[in-house]
Amino acid sequence: MSAAPMLPGATSVSVLEVYGGRAPDGVAGGTPHLHTVSAEAYLVIAGRGSLATVDGSGFAQHPLEPGALVWFEPGVIHRAVNHGGLEVRVIMQNAGLPEAGDAVMTFPDEILADPERYREAATLPGTDRPDAERLAAALARRDLAVEGFLALRRDDGTVDHGRLARLHERAVTLVAPHAAEWRARWEAGALAAARDTGHRLDAIDAGRDPGLAAARVASAPTAPALGMCGRLRRYDTTAAIAAASEGDR
Repeated sequence: MSAAPMLPGATSVSVLEVYGGRAPDGVAGGTPHLHTVSAEAYLVIAGRGSLATVDGSGFAQHPLEPGALVWFEPGVIHRAVNHGGLEVRVIMQNAGLPEAGDAVMTFPDEILADPERYREAATLPGTDRPDAERLAAALARRDLAVEGFLALRRDDGTVDHGRLARLHERAVTLVAPHAAEWRARWEAGALAAARDTGHRLDAIDAGRDPGLAAARVASAPTAPALGMCGRLRRYDTTAAIAAASEGDR
């Protein structure tokens, strides 16, 4: 067992203040994107807004207000829409893996088709650059993804499933080179956490102490970042996963 316990389920938690600037379609909010491996949840703390989604069933708007809890599976394209002061707690499956490239933004198809162009469009200036410059780049990136997001719908508002399928294909091609690294993160994180529960149940079923005296408490610092959906404060919950991964080498 690693020295620092994992957050339950080997998940991650972030504070998200959704962008307030308006995209070219007049809607304020974040960058439309999907995750290829990890599920995500929004717990609304303050403000009002909605979650615009596109999946195999079509387009939908899900209200976001204080106390609301909305979650979605990998593959669901989602766009956080800010009607004023929207702040959420983001819970991500597979801590550390989404930050390793699991998210794919809905840029226009010609960009998604070219890994180098995608990388250039997705990358923000470094933290050594002024905040205003980085924020402008984040919003420009958002606007480019909105362009591709809007192209998924026909003039009557219905989803063009051919374009959606092509976006999914592009996303898989973009992330495929990371599969081996992601598998290692999953094995050291969520899979290890599930196996630990199994070992504890085995011990209890046999009438043995599952290691209760070895239990410890952990806390995590936060670090600011400009995310896809807004300003983030990420809690670093990956220390235990990193330690477990190092122990396997």
